[in-house]
Amino acid sequence: MARVYTKTGDDGTTGQLYGGRVAKGGELVEALGDIDEAVSTLGVARAGCPDPQIAQILLRVQRELFIVAADLSVNPSHRDRLKPGISLAEASMVTGLEQLIDDLTREHPLRPVFLVPGTTPLEAAIDVARTVVRRAERHTLRAKEAGHVVSEHAQKYLNRLSDLVFVLARQAAEGAEEPVSHD
Repeated sequence: MARVYTKTGDDGTTGQLYGGRVAKGGELVEALGDIDEAVSTLGVARAGCPDPQIAQILLRVQRELFIVAADLSVNPSHRDRLKPGISLAEASMVTGLEQLIDDLTREHPLRPVFLVPGTTPLEAAIDVARTVVRRAERHTLRAKEAGHVVSEHAQKYLNRLSDLVFVLARQAAEGAEEPVSHD
């Protein structure tokens, strides 16, 4: 097996997909780190998920986040090498999330109030993942403002994903009364 460490990042940079290097402390790497953290926090939620439907959705979006990360991390001069379903975020990923959100909210309508996370362990874990996805979206927008290429589909995907994860957290409350943000 090859070594895990390469020493190429010792200078404070990290490699882009298909060549090139960017600063580890820059906005793009912050966004990519948040996406990585979102994948992991969704994994924590999935590991404790007794509901096969929710677990399957969590796994699906974990895999899709790898696509979004690849889309963001590619050297801009090599975007033509990205492959749909592997490394290129597409409109169908966004519409897929929208359809899922619509289906789930039809099954379990949302309350028009702010809710306090922590009703069930699964709901709390999913809500933590939601906050990480929101941060990933903010850092992705900052990376775009800093001049990095951010595809419209990757940007929209992160926005819709946080909505979906919110909906999943409500489902994970298992019908228990979730406390509202104020009395």
